[in-house]
Amino acid sequence: MKKNLYGILRGKFLVSDDSFKNWRIIIFISVLAIIMIASSHSADKKVYEIARLKNEVKELRSAFVDGRSKLMRLKMESSITNKVAEKGIRISEIPPRKIKVKSQH
Repeated sequence: MKKNLYGILRGKFLVSDDSFKNWRIIIFISVLAIIMIASSHSADKKVYEIARLKNEVKELRSAFVDGRSKLMRLKMESSITNKVAEKGIRISEIPPRKIKVKSQH
């Protein structure tokens, strides 16, 4: 038992006559570990990208709501009358009438 443990620590299993199968297993496990690490990094990168995009969506939604509320204030009749009053235009006291055109055949 002690001799086997000492042989493993010295690396005799890598240089013995039947070491080819040991090398195959070691290389296979190393490749799997590299693939696992790469997959983990890729998943982390995607998580950070998703978080960044969520923050960007929140900012854009906030800007949209702010712009929409400004537009609603600008479209109000009182706001428009104040803007045109500065230019000397005032609201007509006579309401508009529809003009009806009769077609002649």
